[in-house]
Amino acid sequence: MKPIKKVSKDKALDYAEKLLSFAKNSSPAVHVDDVQVQEVKYYSRVLMEISIEKRKLIKQMTQFGKELPEFEIISSMPGIGEMTAAMLLGEIGDFTRFDNSNQINAYVGIDLVRYQSGQYLRKDHINKRGNPKAREILLFSVRNMIKQQAATPNHIVDYYYKLKRQPVPKGDKVATVACMNKTLKCLFSMIRSKTKYAYAYTDSKSTEIQ
Repeated sequence: MKPIKKVSKDKALDYAEKLLSFAKNSSPAVHVDDVQVQEVKYYSRVLMEISIEKRKLIKQMTQFGKELPEFEIISSMPGIGEMTAAMLLGEIGDFTRFDNSNQINAYVGIDLVRYQSGQYLRKDHINKRGNPKAREILLFSVRNMIKQQAATPNHIVDYYYKLKRQPVPKGDKVATVACMNKTLKCLFSMIRSKTKYAYAYTDSKSTEIQ
């Protein structure tokens, strides 16, 4: 069986419950003192210690994030919680050090690269030369916005479905990257104008320094 690199907390708990159920209805193949049993116990303790330490670090990181004025603005956007806001600030830093949102896109690595030679035009793609961790956080944020769309209106989610419905529908990956781009533009504009998220809010280029 191929190992699962990323699994949600709910899915992990589901797997754990299934394993406990299987264990109750199975007969042991090894003795309680065998090395295999000791190894499982050891790695279980290590995993628990790592989980506890992770929770402590997340709490500490969030507390540091709350000291920054941009924290409340970023976390006011639907789908971006306190932990995600702190992580974005940790990876991107001061948004206002950039002159415009295009510079942030390039820093993160989601700006489009177009290659053309003669009559050959290669399909646009993102350069991926920026901050991979920031891209991962943005991807998670957009996915979370779509997942929580029933909870509160979000113009990023509207934009996602608009791209999926237009005369030439965009695929999920292309639409998601476009939403990552739009999310950064919106956050940049919100931070520059010191405005928390509102559904009617527009990240117009007039608020940016070109």
